[in-house]
Amino acid sequence: MPVNKPHLEFHRVEVNSGWSPPRDYHSGIEQKILAGALDEEHRSGSRTRLLRFAPGVFTTEPFVHDYWEEVFLVEGDLTVGNDAQGQGGESFPAGTYACRPPGAVHGPFKSNGGCLLYEIHYYAD
Repeated sequence: MPVNKPHLEFHRVEVNSGWSPPRDYHSGIEQKILAGALDEEHRSGSRTRLLRFAPGVFTTEPFVHDYWEEVFLVEGDLTVGNDAQGQGGESFPAGTYACRPPGAVHGPFKSNGGCLLYEIHYYAD
């Protein structure tokens, strides 16, 4: 995996600022990049981020991307596989983990009470 992240020792992460909406995501979903950058056009790089869903937010279409994704549900609830109206799917609690290879179809997602995800994205050599 190409490494493009700085050396960062333990430091406090300011969780009350620095959030932004990811490109092409639904309103109510925000990210905070912790380290690195992912260049999807050139299929290179890696990033570590926090992703949060506001309570009641849901996506309507499955996701698929060409990079590896590892996701740890830090807090809250996340439902996977809901329909376009936010109904159905399988609910997961905090403390659950997913590892998805490139091309894996996943989602849609919803969170009833809101959630915080820790994610690592990367392209393999």
